Amino acid sequence: MTSQIHETAAERAFAELDAYQALEAKQQPVWPDPEAVAYSARELSSQPPLVFAGEADQLRDRLASAARGEAFLLQGGDCAETFAAATADRIRDRVKTLLQMAVVLTYGASMPVIKVGRMAGQFAKPRSSNEETREGVTLPAYRGDLVNGYDFTSESRTADPARLVQGYHVSASTLNLIRAFTQGGFADLRQVHAWNQGFISNPANQRYESLASEIDRALRFMAACGVDNTALTQTEFYVSHEALLLDYERPLTRVDSRTGDLYDTSGHMLWIGERTRDLDGAHVEFLSHVRNPIGVKLGPTATVDDALRLIDKLDPEREPGRLTFITRMGAGKIRDVLPGLLEGVRDAGATPLWVTDPMHGNGMTTATGYKTRRFDDVMDELRGFFEAHREVGTYPGGIHIELTGDDVTECLGGSENIDEATLATRYESVCDPRLNHMQSLELAFQVAEELKKIS
Repeated sequence: MTSQIHETAAERAFAELDAYQALEAKQQPVWPDPEAVAYSARELSSQPPLVFAGEADQLRDRLASAARGEAFLLQGGDCAETFAAATADRIRDRVKTLLQMAVVLTYGASMPVIKVGRMAGQFAKPRSSNEETREGVTLPAYRGDLVNGYDFTSESRTADPARLVQGYHVSASTLNLIRAFTQGGFADLRQVHAWNQGFISNPANQRYESLASEIDRALRFMAACGVDNTALTQTEFYVSHEALLLDYERPLTRVDSRTGDLYDTSGHMLWIGERTRDLDGAHVEFLSHVRNPIGVKLGPTATVDDALRLIDKLDPEREPGRLTFITRMGAGKIRDVLPGLLEGVRDAGATPLWVTDPMHGNGMTTATGYKTRRFDDVMDELRGFFEAHREVGTYPGGIHIELTGDDVTECLGGSENIDEATLATRYESVCDPRLNHMQSLELAFQVAEELKKIS
């Protein structure tokens, strides 16, 4: 009888979840073979979860502390992961970069840092057009490795549902490495110098080495005093991605055996993009039914009413850590738009976690056709984010950054003074430009300075 009750409750939960199927789902691919999609969905449904409900619950607790101003969220990783780049070395270097940034923020601002990678699932991207034309040839747009290939051929650009299953397995292997790195000794704070090995010498690395030496001295002092530092040998690390491709997210949604609640086990934290946050759209409806921590991107056109309606839909119980607003205003607009948004949400009695994405509002294209961002614009929007929170009296809870552990040349400026001519030397992103390792560290040091200003 008990199992029948549980089965009925699960069926009811999935029936409520599947209400999204009657709504418009933007930014979805056109699959040429529905039967192949159904086959991939069955395959995904039969696979073990990528993450566990208890881990998502733990992250929600950590994010609640950030919303109260007691911690800070560092969320970063590739614009769009690719299957080919899911190698041990590249995964390690992304993790290393985030660990280094977290150390800078934690030590510089004396504040716990929640580490969340845009990893193990960031394989699908929204596009401004369904098609791409080159030299008179028009093909479907590249929508990420979860959908089709980047090569500009008809075969590559045809949406292939077998990629859904491949994406699951690449995510599983990526998560396996992340867990090994962060729980198996690699993240030991006594390794702060080792994290810098392999990166090209530059001013940001030199500044990091100075900070690492200070940490070494502090750890030696603790050891001399007999302080047990076993808690410093491992670190919590969570993964996130935009829950864009519903044909991937739905089969990986499972019932938690402890509570009967639904969790999307494709990642710990999932977010809804600026293009898909329609209140009556499929993405908002779908994620309103899962218990994961949820993020929503808010651009410069977002209104207080938009934010409050999203809160009512996605976080009706006003649960701390449940909802994160990720603002992406642009350096020229954030100081005008964000304060009013913060005030309106605050005055309504809601306390979501506020995070800045200073990347997406500052895109530009060079005369030679490279999509890029200016590091100075990224930093200006970031400073504007902190200024707006100081003005209103709310908490600046975190940063959301597109970055890589590689020494690419995709964003202009920084201490390397990357100029337009330099972009071509190592531009590797298949979608949007990312901060390289040095620029990421530079940003972390400047964010730490902003955090020090918080009383």
